[in-house]
Amino acid sequence: MLLSVLLQATAAAAGISKLGAAIGAGLAVIGAGLGIGKIGGSAMEAIARQPEASGDIRMNMIIAAALIEGVALLAVVVCLLVFFL
Repeated sequence: MLLSVLLQATAAAAGISKLGAAIGAGLAVIGAGLGIGKIGGSAMEAIARQPEASGDIRMNMIIAAALIEGVALLAVVVCLLVFFL
């Protein structure tokens, strides 16, 4: 009796973990999109204020966007591993 209850609880937890993994992957992608959008908007404002510094601003923007994208990719991979394993 106790074993069947434990097996049912484990099966229910597997469904909840898959739901959590899907929500986590979605939040990671949404967060990365918002972050990169904010970086792009701020960079455009900075370039508009100081056009002579556009090269440095653009380089820093690309580096920051790449770091954000890397963290988002890592989060999605971890969520997919939880989803499939």
